[in-house]
Amino acid sequence: MEFDFTWALLALPVAFALGWLASRLDLRQWRKENRHTPKPFFKGLNHLLNAQEDEAIDAFIQAVQQDPEATELHFALGNLFRNRGDYDRAVRVYDHLMQRADLPKVDHERALHALAQVFTRAGILDRAEASLKQLAQTSHREDALISLLSLYERTSEWPKALEIAQALQADGRLDFRDRMAHYLCEMAAERPADDLTGMGQHLDQALSLSPLSARAHLDKATWLERQGRVGDALDLVLSLVNQVPNTLPLVAQRLADWARLTAREGDIKTRLRVALDAEPSLDVLEALASLTTPEGDTPKDQLYLAHLQREPSLVAAQGWLQHVHGEHSATPLPKPVSQALARASAPLRRYRCAACGFETSRHFWQCPGCQSWDSYPMRRVDEL
Repeated sequence: MEFDFTWALLALPVAFALGWLASRLDLRQWRKENRHTPKPFFKGLNHLLNAQEDEAIDAFIQAVQQDPEATELHFALGNLFRNRGDYDRAVRVYDHLMQRADLPKVDHERALHALAQVFTRAGILDRAEASLKQLAQTSHREDALISLLSLYERTSEWPKALEIAQALQADGRLDFRDRMAHYLCEMAAERPADDLTGMGQHLDQALSLSPLSARAHLDKATWLERQGRVGDALDLVLSLVNQVPNTLPLVAQRLADWARLTAREGDIKTRLRVALDAEPSLDVLEALASLTTPEGDTPKDQLYLAHLQREPSLVAAQGWLQHVHGEHSATPLPKPVSQALARASAPLRRYRCAACGFETSRHFWQCPGCQSWDSYPMRRVDEL
C-alpha cells in the first residue's frame, strides 16, 4: 500500500495550530501566576541580592500580608529573622505556619525543624529539646537526634547524651561507640570521690564499647592508681601503647612516674628509648630524661643533643641548655636568658585542635573551642 502524501500536507496546518494554542495557554498561565505573585516578593528578592536585609524583611512582610497562604514566603521571612537574630519574630512566623490546618505534612515538619533551630540558636534549650523530640518521630529523625546529642553535650547531660548516641548506633548508619565511651568517662568523673565502684563500672563499660579508647584506658589506669594498684595501672597503659603506639607521647610521663613507684625503671627506659629511636618525640624524650641517672645511662644533655640532630626544636634546645647550664652548673645561664627561653618555648608546648586551631596548654578530649571530640593530636605544636 502506497503512502498518500496528501494527508501529511493536511496535518501540517493542524500541528501548527495546536502548537500555537498550547503556547497561548502557557503564556496565559504565566501571566496569571505573575499577577498572583505579590510584587513586594520581587522587591524583597532584589533587596536580598543587594545585601539590603532590613529592606528585604519589610518587603517580605508586605508580601505575606498580601498572600497569607504563601508557605514559601513564610519560610523566607522566618529564615531572615533567624539569621538576623530576631528570634521572637522568627518563632511567630513558624508558629503561624504550623497552626495552619491545610499545611502539608512535609511543610509542617520543615517548620518544626526551623523552629528547633531558632530555639537552639536563641539558647531556649528546653523548647529546643521539646521540638527536637517531636522531630525525632518524623523523616528528620537523624538530624533531630544529632541536634539533641549536641544539645545534651552542651549542657553536660551525659546520661541523656548516651541514650541518644545508643539510638543513633542502633539505627546503624553511623558509629558512635567512641563518643559513647567519652560519655561514660564523663559520667565516671562526675561520681562522688568515694564511689570507686560506680566509677569502675562506667569505665569498664567504656572499655567494652571502645577497646582502643585512649581516654578509657587512662581514666581506668588513674582509677587503679587511686586504689594503690600502680602496677596494674602501668600494665594497662602499656597494653594501650602496644595496641595504639601513637598514644605513647601522651602517656610517657605517667609511665616514667609509675615505673619509679614500681621499681620497673629499666623496662620502661628500654621501651622509651626504642620508641625515641624509631620516631622523635618531645614528651618521650623528657620522660626518658626524667628516668636517666648518672650511673650507666646516656647523659641527659646527650639525649637532648641527639634529638636536636634529628629534629630541630626550641623546646629540646631549652632542655639541653637547662642540663648543661643549669643553676648547679659551673656556668649557669643568666636568669633573664632562661626566662626568655621559657617564654619563647611555652607556645610550642601547647596542643592545637586539628578542627579549629584552638590551642591549650594541656591535652583535651573535647575541644573547648569547637566542641569536637578527639581533635587534639597527641603531639605538641612544636612537632606538628
